[in-house]
Amino acid sequence: MSVIQYFNHQKPFKLESGVVLPGFSLAYHTYGNMNRDASNVVWVFHALTANSNMLDWWQSLFADDSPIHPDEYFLICVNMPGSCYGSTGPLSINPESTQPWYHSFPLITIQDMVGMYEILRLSLGIEQIYLGVGGSMGGMQALQWAVLQPQLFQHLYLIATNAQHSAWGIAFNAAQRMAIEADSSWKEANELAGYKGLRTARAIAMISYRNYHPFKESQSDKVAKYTDFKAESYIKYQGEKLAQRFNAFSYVALSRSMDAHHVGRGYASTMEALARIRSKTMVTGIESDILFPVEEQLQLAHGIKQATFKLIDSPFGHDGFLIETEQLKEQLKELLNTQNKFALAT
Repeated sequence: MSVIQYFNHQKPFKLESGVVLPGFSLAYHTYGNMNRDASNVVWVFHALTANSNMLDWWQSLFADDSPIHPDEYFLICVNMPGSCYGSTGPLSINPESTQPWYHSFPLITIQDMVGMYEILRLSLGIEQIYLGVGGSMGGMQALQWAVLQPQLFQHLYLIATNAQHSAWGIAFNAAQRMAIEADSSWKEANELAGYKGLRTARAIAMISYRNYHPFKESQSDKVAKYTDFKAESYIKYQGEKLAQRFNAFSYVALSRSMDAHHVGRGYASTMEALARIRSKTMVTGIESDILFPVEEQLQLAHGIKQATFKLIDSPFGHDGFLIETEQLKEQLKELLNTQNKFALAT
């Protein structure tokens, strides 16, 4: 059992945009115990609307047969800045105005995020991370950190992610933000602003997370109908479900962070940036993923010197990285060579 913890950095932090935050807070969860030399650290990176409690959304990956079980490893996951689950975000108080940031919340890039994680890492006395693991936007963070700190991770496990967000992905995100902006309440300065637009945005996103075949299998109507289609009810339900636990401000902020992702920024090329990484890396793609297609993971595997590529067989599209945990565990066992065991601190 783990409880949420907070790290408060009370010194100025300069963002890539040039904006200077007077400080920031990070919410995080840990599971297991760090051993004497801090060599058993597994840093888990969550995706767009998840939180730092990895057992909320990836519990089966850390089950009893997992190669990264908390009985053996020290697991840590930090809530992304810009989110609404404890880290600094649009609903946090802007010290200069003494009011929530709301619409004025600055762009926090993936590089900014890992810069904040770096400060937390040093405060925890972690010199090296045994394994960094993340899917989708979580993989973006792991990858960016490994580019900036080539020796930091011994192993990297990157799932359904990319080196730079594609025009296709940006277009999906832009359409979702347009749905929020079309909500007449979006201009209001309160937590519920853009609520209806957020529901629509999530409905759009769900189409990109899956694909034709899972919708055909699970959302087709058994009889001919004129209205009240099963697929329509499904995406409306998913939209309402997210809107009840998230907020439009964080959704807009994080989707912009994702769009700005590009590890090649500041280097001669993307491939030059990827070549910096020294971690033993496994890059995994999902054959049915239309949002982060396999060609993007092949680019990573080609650019990272010690990388191997694996393919997950799943009908669930991009969501496969959250669903196909048995395949993920088998791939992790191969990456980590689980004969190597760590002794827990006593």
